Amino acid sequence: QVQLVESGGGSVQAGGSLRLSCAASGNGFRIGAMNWFRQAPGKQRELVAGITTGGSTGYAGSVRGRFTIERDNAKNTVYLQMNSLKPEDTAVYYCNLPTLKANYWGQGTQVTVSS
Repeated sequence: QVQLVESGGGSVQAGGSLRLSCAASGNGFRIGAMNWFRQAPGKQRELVAGITTGGSTGYAGSVRGRFTIERDNAKNTVYLQMNSLKPEDTAVYYCNLPTLKANYWGQGTQVTVSS
């Protein structure tokens, strides 16, 4: 069974930074491609960033240039560095691990950006 545990959320003022972490665990499990999603109140969950096993990255237009997704394969962990945060970035952030067997999600971590 794979588990994803997120951390690093919190409250910041506009222009501030936060770094989210997502640690994956499971018996003998190694992470593959990983994604970060977010869901704001009353809105659908949206893809924020993704990273492949080889380290190629992709970003939603709304965060490109401000957010950076990284991975540490030795720690089975993916990070989301969020800079120049805006109030519209306020949401619950989820890490996601898509596999052939199942689509795994973390429990979510709240990010609140005040103006």
